[in-house]
Amino acid sequence: MTKLLIDLETLPEEGKDIAGELDAAIFDLRAQDPKPLGPLRYRLHARRYDNELLLQGSLSCPFEFECVRTLHAFTKTLALNEAAIAVEVDGQGEVDATEQVREELLLEMPNHATCDIADEEQSCEIDPLYLAVDKEGEDELNPAPPEEGDSRWSALDAFRSEKS
Repeated sequence: MTKLLIDLETLPEEGKDIAGELDAAIFDLRAQDPKPLGPLRYRLHARRYDNELLLQGSLSCPFEFECVRTLHAFTKTLALNEAAIAVEVDGQGEVDATEQVREELLLEMPNHATCDIADEEQSCEIDPLYLAVDKEGEDELNPAPPEEGDSRWSALDAFRSEKS
């Protein structure tokens, strides 16, 4: 399914439970954004209150993130177990709640995802090979080669020696 449509004319006064899946294409994310790995699953109770449709229940969808520390891909399922979504309605007919459900789940995305929040436990450490600052003992880095010729600072060095 690509839309979450709720028919207000057939919705009982006490509401009803609805469950299903929405195609991952509803997220419409950019290439560099996290990638949905499956459908958005929902289990909601829909009930109308005057000019508002209230959806309460759970939402979930697995996403592939890239760790900001290690740059490795990992899977994290975004899940809301107590979602509450209000959709404004006017009159009878069908209400499309797809956008509201989509946004509610996207708000759960971490800003700077690290692989220590993955569904399957992972070590989230940068390879020490890349951390010259954290190496104990002597630096294994080669010093910068000496500059040849006149450097930009030679004029200032000459100025300092004149004042002395």
